[in-house]
Amino acid sequence: MFIRAYQPDDCRKLAELFYHTVHTVNAGDYTEEQLDAWAAGDVDLEMWNRSFQEHYSVVAVEGDTIIGFGDIDKTGYLDRLYVHADYQKKGAAAAICSRLEQAVSGKITTHASITARPFFEKRGYRVVREQQVERKGVFLTNFVMEKDDR
Repeated sequence: MFIRAYQPDDCRKLAELFYHTVHTVNAGDYTEEQLDAWAAGDVDLEMWNRSFQEHYSVVAVEGDTIIGFGDIDKTGYLDRLYVHADYQKKGAAAAICSRLEQAVSGKITTHASITARPFFEKRGYRVVREQQVERKGVFLTNFVMEKDDR
């Protein structure tokens, strides 16, 4: 596995990985209705590409296959971190997260799913608050989490 910079032609594959990961990895913590609201399969690729280009964005690759991705903005907001279901618990998320954390200084904030909360806690993040976010009229629980200066 290696980590490389995001490239615009990755966007469609990242959207597909996002959909598949949410609907498999997060299925134990969210209802089908919540999963469909979170990842409906209708990502605006232009908007995603623009945000990936504005953020520090990386892609994890195994052979010719994209197995994960993540991005963080200049303020230290870790926006997305997703790893393909077949590559869970193999170090990809940790490698991506480490690269993202190294790209900024100061506090890092993320909105972690129920599923991702233990991963971030092991990395030293603490829960600031639980929140309900609305997606397409459906409410999902997630956690605002922070990691202070390293």
